[in-house]
Amino acid sequence: MTASGHPHNQLLQMLEAADFDLLRPHLATVEMVRESVLAEAGAALRYVYFPHGGSVSITVGLSEGQMIEVAMLGRDSVVGGGAALADGIAPTDAAVLFPGTASVLEIPAFRVVAAASVQFRGLMIRHEQALLAQAQQSVLCNTLHPVEARLARWLLRAHDLSDSESLPLTQETLAQMMGVRRNAISLVANALQRAGVIHYTRGQIEILDLRALETTSCDCYGTVKAHHTRLLGTLR
Repeated sequence: MTASGHPHNQLLQMLEAADFDLLRPHLATVEMVRESVLAEAGAALRYVYFPHGGSVSITVGLSEGQMIEVAMLGRDSVVGGGAALADGIAPTDAAVLFPGTASVLEIPAFRVVAAASVQFRGLMIRHEQALLAQAQQSVLCNTLHPVEARLARWLLRAHDLSDSESLPLTQETLAQMMGVRRNAISLVANALQRAGVIHYTRGQIEILDLRALETTSCDCYGTVKAHHTRLLGTLR
């Protein structure tokens, strides 16, 4: 909890005391275990999650089993908020990428608070705009930009959500998230390591030079961050 009594989630911290008091009785804290599924595309949601830490990967997939990440959510986000305001059906898959804790509430309680609080409902709508901007930028980035720039953008987003230079990642996971072959990730990771930007060991990537990583990234990282700041403020 923060000094105000709000959990460590940017959206919850933005609520005025009276609005948060509407939400407080319905909230529980849960552990987000790595690789646990929070939502499945086409299935009814039971809960809405407000991560305190860690990150959640939002992915879309094909019937053949291929998938790609379109957004990464964490302590600046909510998982399932937009669907809860609509028909309660998840439009995409959501799975825990990095473990952490989250505040969680059931869909009926979420809707009651959203109906009673103009501020809460407005935050959820603005978050959906920020999420849409992130997903749209990801599509553009994955279509037009080289793997090196895309990997740098992805690592910067992961760093923002974790506040750590050390990220528990395998090349297989990165390849799956980015929709590329593992050998493409291996070539780029090796090049970044030789340049002193990252250090990679099996299952772990350490960011050594954040400024160089920002230079390597495409403009998509800054664009998405600017959208989020405009709609929801700076991640604290």
